[in-house]
Amino acid sequence: MLRRLHPDPGEQELHELYAGLTLPEGSRRHRSWVALCMVASVDGAVAVDGLSEGLGGEADLLALSRLRASNDVSLVGAGTVRTERYRPLTGSARRREDRAGRGLRSAPRLAIVTRSARLDPQLPVFDDPDERPLLLTCERADPAALARLGDRAEVHVLGEDTVVIERALDHLADLGLPRVLCEGGPSLNQTVLAADRVDEVFLTLAPALVGGPATRIVHGDREVPHDLTLVSVFESEGDLLLRYQHRDHHR
Repeated sequence: MLRRLHPDPGEQELHELYAGLTLPEGSRRHRSWVALCMVASVDGAVAVDGLSEGLGGEADLLALSRLRASNDVSLVGAGTVRTERYRPLTGSARRREDRAGRGLRSAPRLAIVTRSARLDPQLPVFDDPDERPLLLTCERADPAALARLGDRAEVHVLGEDTVVIERALDHLADLGLPRVLCEGGPSLNQTVLAADRVDEVFLTLAPALVGGPATRIVHGDREVPHDLTLVSVFESEGDLLLRYQHRDHHR
C-alpha cells in the first residue's frame, strides 16, 4: 500500500505510483524538460558500498521504472555507468507497450556524458546493437578510446575541453529527445544544476543512516542555490518519495 501525504492525503495501491506519467516536452525557459531522479539516505548519502541499490525499496524501484516510462532519454555520467553496471533501457514488454500508447518510442535512449570517452566496450550497456547509447563527449576525448567503441555507440561531440551541458541538452532536443531524465551521478547533477537546467526533482528518501564519505545527490565545488516547489509526497515501507519542481513553473 502507498500512503499519499501531499496533496490530498489518502491511500492507494503501490502500482498507481506515477502511473501514466509523461514528462513535458519543454518549459517556458527551454526546449527540453530535465528531471533529476535520485535516491538518498536520511543523512544525504547516495550509495552504500559504492552502489545506490543499497538504498530504497520496492517503491523506489517502481518509481525509477515509471520515470523511465515517461521520458525520451536518460542522461547519465560515465562513472555511474561503470559503477552501477548499466544495461540497455529496453524495459519490460508492459512498459514498452505503455510508452507506445502515449506516443513515445518503445524504450528511452540512453545518453552517456563523458569527457574522455574511456569506456570499456564490453560493458553491458553496449550489449544491444539495436539500442546503441548516445555518447556525449568533447574534442579532448581519447581517440583510441573512441576507436575501441567502434560502432557500439553513437558519438556526439559537444564542446572543446568538456561537454557543454546546455549545448548537449539542446542537441538532444534537436534529435527529438526533449524529455530528459537525469540519473546522475552527483557530479553530472551539479553540472546540470549550475546551468539552471533542472526543471524537476524526483527524490526517494530512504529510512537509513550511512555516514562516511558518501556524496550528496548534487556534488560540486560551488553552491548554486535554487528554490523548488513541493508537488507530491508518498510513503511506502518507510521510503519517502518526494517530487519537486522549479519554482518558476508555479508562478
